Amino acid sequence: MSESGGSNSTTKYLLLFAAGTALGSAVAFGAAYGLARYYAAQLEEKEVRKQRSVSPSRGESLKKGSSKLTPRSSQSQVPINGLPPPYMGRSSNSGNQHLSAARGTRGYTIDLPARANSLSINPMTASPRVAAMARVDSTQDDLISGGYDDHLQGASGAASRRETESNPDSALAYHRAPTISSSGTALPSAPGFPPTVPPTGPPAPGGVPGVFFHAVPAADRANKAAKEVVKGGSLQYQHSNNLPRNVSGGNLQVLAAVAAQQGVPMDKVVVVDASKKQKQELFSHADDYCRVITPEVSLNDEIEEVTSMIMEMMEMRKKWLFQPVVNPEQRRHEAEAATPREVVPDPFEYKPVPASSHVYQMVDGVMRVWSDSSRQHPVFQVPGTASEFFTEMHRILRYSALGPVKSFCHHRLLLMEQKFNLHIMLNADKEFLAQKAAPHRDFYNVRKVDTHIHHSACMHQKHLLRFIKSKLRKEPDEVVIFRDGKYLTLKEVFESLNLTGYDLNVDTLDMHADKSLFHRFDKFNLKYNPFGQSRLREIFIKQDNIIHGRFLAELTKEVFTDLEASKYQHAELRISIYGRKAMEWDILASWVVANNLYSDNNVWLIQIPRLYNVYKETGVIDNFQQMLDNIFEPLFEVTVDPATHPQLHVLLSQVVGFDMVDDESKPERRPTKHCPPPQEWNSKHNCAYSYYAYYIYANLYVLNKLRESRGMNTFSFRPHAGEAGDIDHLVAAFMLCENIAHGINLRKSPCLQYLFYLAQIGLCMSPLSNNSLFLDYHRNPFPTFFARGLTVSLSTDDPLQIHLTKEPLVEEYSVAAQVWKMSSADLCEIARNGVLHSGFPHACKKHWVSEHYWRPGPEGNDIHKTNVPNMRLKFRYDTYVNEMQLVMGGALAYQARKAPKSSSSSRTLVTATAGSATASATASATASATALLRQVQLQLQLQQFQLQVQQCQLQLYSYSSFSYRRRRADADLTAGASRRDVEQRAVRAQPWRASIASTNNTRRV
Repeated sequence: MSESGGSNSTTKYLLLFAAGTALGSAVAFGAAYGLARYYAAQLEEKEVRKQRSVSPSRGESLKKGSSKLTPRSSQSQVPINGLPPPYMGRSSNSGNQHLSAARGTRGYTIDLPARANSLSINPMTASPRVAAMARVDSTQDDLISGGYDDHLQGASGAASRRETESNPDSALAYHRAPTISSSGTALPSAPGFPPTVPPTGPPAPGGVPGVFFHAVPAADRANKAAKEVVKGGSLQYQHSNNLPRNVSGGNLQVLAAVAAQQGVPMDKVVVVDASKKQKQELFSHADDYCRVITPEVSLNDEIEEVTSMIMEMMEMRKKWLFQPVVNPEQRRHEAEAATPREVVPDPFEYKPVPASSHVYQMVDGVMRVWSDSSRQHPVFQVPGTASEFFTEMHRILRYSALGPVKSFCHHRLLLMEQKFNLHIMLNADKEFLAQKAAPHRDFYNVRKVDTHIHHSACMHQKHLLRFIKSKLRKEPDEVVIFRDGKYLTLKEVFESLNLTGYDLNVDTLDMHADKSLFHRFDKFNLKYNPFGQSRLREIFIKQDNIIHGRFLAELTKEVFTDLEASKYQHAELRISIYGRKAMEWDILASWVVANNLYSDNNVWLIQIPRLYNVYKETGVIDNFQQMLDNIFEPLFEVTVDPATHPQLHVLLSQVVGFDMVDDESKPERRPTKHCPPPQEWNSKHNCAYSYYAYYIYANLYVLNKLRESRGMNTFSFRPHAGEAGDIDHLVAAFMLCENIAHGINLRKSPCLQYLFYLAQIGLCMSPLSNNSLFLDYHRNPFPTFFARGLTVSLSTDDPLQIHLTKEPLVEEYSVAAQVWKMSSADLCEIARNGVLHSGFPHACKKHWVSEHYWRPGPEGNDIHKTNVPNMRLKFRYDTYVNEMQLVMGGALAYQARKAPKSSSSSRTLVTATAGSATASATASATASATALLRQVQLQLQLQQFQLQVQQCQLQLYSYSSFSYRRRRADADLTAGASRRDVEQRAVRAQPWRASIASTNNTRRV
């Protein structure tokens, strides 16, 4: 019994011991587990505090678990005009859903993992600092009872709250913002914070209000006022991808309150996906691109002299070019307009204008104007006479033929071309992404202007053929022409040609250019005759005929209809004034006004054919002066008194420029300063191109000044130049014109090509037209000009002879894109250039290009309107600035080098004059020489000061480099390097100290 009882006791004690051991282990494990949880919470709290204290300005992305710091746009949560900022609404889900302002901002968004209560911080300031709104779910009872801090639950919320309480100057400091109730009133504010004015407006829809906190940096609370994003009259808000499209009641309540506060109807409030954040970041970094930087050019005597010549030629252009008194910068306050009709609602309305007292008379081929009939003081003088113009033109020709000038310009042009190629290699993907981020815009819906198209050939050949067939079928008995002493109907005309409606096709029309026209401009002009018959040209393509141009007017309206249907294509139709008789202006004006020929997609240019020799041979005129009188006298008469030609006054309000056309390949004698004036030019030979150019320009200059003083529109001079012929055509255009048509001969002169680049003269090029007449398509310099930075645009010239489709301008772009492998950014940049070259109103260009379209670089571009990436225009602007700095710097250096010689020559002049003239003449010469010397001395002082500044900069650089080398040497010596190693390293760093180091080594040996 005792042994069994002892055994039972031992077993009992063993069981009790085992149970106690297990219980102790469980308690110890629980304690250890509790301590581990406690320390884990502490570590998590510490990590969160670190993440919150990181400055967002470093642009870092922090990742801890599923928490993330992502770049976003931002604006400070500061009341605007006394109104509270927009608030985020309460969501039915407890995840990281949020609502925030979506557009035009940049900053950071901290999205925490989904928990029972989450904190979503959405910055809305314009700097990359943290300024956000923190939303925590709560109930209305707790709000009214004042239990604010209890709603910051979870480790992250508690840590942020405790950090703020312990350190008011921490990176995130929270303050209370008002909560909007369902009735639109503000709920009680937290203690210590002033109440905020509630937004006004109608009560919002139902919903449970939430608690809102603003998290802003303590040092940034007084940041600049936030800027609300209101585009197109609507507020845009962003939601995360997992937020339902049917916004919850709390969110809707907040949106309604903000909309009422801003005066925006609820049907205009748009909810935008948060996935568009990347597109906004692309816009915020639009100017960041991989820039190609080349070594600076080391100036020498030759380069300085060349750049001085280039600047002298640029000053000649500045002297002659007409500049309006009111520039676009002074008109920046004017509103935008989508169409010209918004600027002038009724283009054919005649508003009487009182006559002025100006008196005018043609003197030596140029109209001279006086303010009254006394004719004492002429006004609106031309910058120079014809002799001065031809002298300066020959000087430019002489400069451009110099070898150093050609070498310098050729080198700079090649360098700019390679810069563009490198830019495309490095930034093509960025430009493509920027274009993808621009909503709605692509190549098809950006504005494109056909800046060079002739009205007589503005339709394609199938269009003209269809129109002729229609008229022959519907109006066969219409009397259309007077020939051979009798009037003929349309049917009789075709019967005389042995043609019927069934026989007509595009081949028999025979108006398309073929390979037989290459270098045959005379044959090309014959292609304007339908079926090879000049009588049909008079019937269908002339406005001065027996039917008063009715057929041509109807055909023009159909072309306008096609342009308006495309919406984004525009044209500048060129219509002819020949100068054979003064009545041509009234005939043209009555044709336009009587047929109501107007379209928002078109403006008019006047082209003047250079056909003096033809009119002289036929006896229409006796000398060149009569041709100028027929062209310009009606224009001055209607400007002084519009009542004399009311229809012409209406027409001129729609004209934007003058052109000068004809075959440039004809041989001619280059004019000189000894050329006879126009009244003495009675030869049977035609005048030279530059002779025409000067006298048309001079009369336009005076006319523009007169019209400007009368508050009327002015005209630009935009002739054909550089399609063929001599290089002096381009020199005259460089001196006188805003932009030109063609310009392919610039490839023959590097100097003029570089001058056209520096002056940013527009080139309205037509590669398909050149391919038919003067230059094969694959040899056309258009892609080279474009890469080098010349402002080129594409145009059609003659769709009737050249193109095959209904949209000839798009056909021109399409062929260029395929043959030369142009990207969408290239095509859109060319289209933008076309708009800038055009004569459409200032308000339309603001709407089509940018609010500040006249400014260079990205400041004058809006990618949402042009689809041209800002980085492309930034590259163009940086390259242009570099070239201008090089040219101006070299020219100034050349002047500084030549100034002492000018000073010595001035002193010699003073001495010679003082010894040979009378006392009064001596005093006058001395005064003028003294003034010249004073000017030279001032220039020398300025140059010496600039040299001193440069020397100081070099000394400062040398001192900083020497300090660095000294510290490096001390460090090396401290590390145990020998003194000789240190000196050898210094010699390798500065070769110019090699002699000193070698001397020290010799002395040491």
